[in-house]
Amino acid sequence: MSLVFVQFRCAPGKTYEVANAIWDREVVSELYSTSGDFDLIAKVYIPEGEDTGHYLSSKLFDIPDIQRTLTTMTFRAF
Repeated sequence: MSLVFVQFRCAPGKTYEVANAIWDREVVSELYSTSGDFDLIAKVYIPEGEDTGHYLSSKLFDIPDIQRTLTTMTFRAF
């Protein structure tokens, strides 16, 4: 299982709706609102054998009012 963090920029006034839709899909382990260029950040565990891009696209990125995403891959360094 691999871990990624996904940041979401939402349409103005739609952050709560996007957050609820993300949470309802039961794909993320943690979800937070943030300040800065993005509105939300999610911690997502990608199941073993799944392609990260395909998994995220099929599970999350079709939610209405998501304007942009930024996915940060993590690596076991220690």
